[in-house]
Amino acid sequence: MLKNPLINKIFQDPEKARNWLEALLWTDGRSCGYCGTVDESTELPARPGYYQCNACRKQFTVMVGTVFERSHIPLNKWLMAAFLLSASKKGISAHQMHRMLGITYKSAWFMMHRLREAMTPSKPGPLGGEGKVVEADETYLGKRDGKPSKPDSYVSGFGWVQHPKIETQRKIVALVERGGAVRSVVVSKVDKATVRKVLFANADKKSTLMTDESFVYPAAGAHFADHQTVNHSKYEYARGAASTNTIEGVFSVFKRGMVGTYQHCSEAHLPRYLAEFDFRYSNRAALEIDDVQRAKTALQGIVGKRLTYRRTNKAAHA
Repeated sequence: MLKNPLINKIFQDPEKARNWLEALLWTDGRSCGYCGTVDESTELPARPGYYQCNACRKQFTVMVGTVFERSHIPLNKWLMAAFLLSASKKGISAHQMHRMLGITYKSAWFMMHRLREAMTPSKPGPLGGEGKVVEADETYLGKRDGKPSKPDSYVSGFGWVQHPKIETQRKIVALVERGGAVRSVVVSKVDKATVRKVLFANADKKSTLMTDESFVYPAAGAHFADHQTVNHSKYEYARGAASTNTIEGVFSVFKRGMVGTYQHCSEAHLPRYLAEFDFRYSNRAALEIDDVQRAKTALQGIVGKRLTYRRTNKAAHA
């Protein structure tokens, strides 16, 4: 998977993993994870990897102030998990992760949620812009709490006998910039007001908006530089430059991953799974980003974020 043999060593040796992560995160100097002071710390020879901050007088490591903080899992296993999750197009299950890393399923499950938190952009800018095209569409997940929405409505190997009602499905509105990033949002309902809010918050109005014929888009689309539609109800999927094929491809990979790899996802955790798939698409090979660079980008996102097991587990039962 990784062409550079030097990087493989960080998966086997915690010290090499620490040195590698320090070089990745502290490019502008060694930063205290507590007070943020840069290059004002002293290395502690008796405790490799620990530093004494001369400003706040606290001892810190490269893991302090990140989603890795207070974890007892060796750092080399954290890095391996980050590379595996970043390189797996349709995701990798917590069961598979716990077998490969030799940790408990509970630890693997929490580890993957921390990594998804790292993949979530802190302050994302708007998609598109002048001369660019943004496609928007909505989709639905037909399972709720890991079970079919109606008894006997789903037959393994054949699909839905009777498609579940939209009211019982999880609703997602997503936008993708052609040749760029994607952003997906979980919504409580799909109507004009909700879609308008999502579009205005995530897309530059100077963009050309592409959607299907749904009634929820024209009102918001009138505020963009141009709004073009295709009529799927009449089997029209492309008309010149007008199409939503890019966003349909994004949904295809997402649903294959959710159904084939993860299978069970509580509604409270769905935004993090979306962030994971959005991250991999936004840092894909077509944009000349390989597995190594994608993992580095994910690991750069660990700074300034915390996710406790109690908060994560509480969300799962919300």
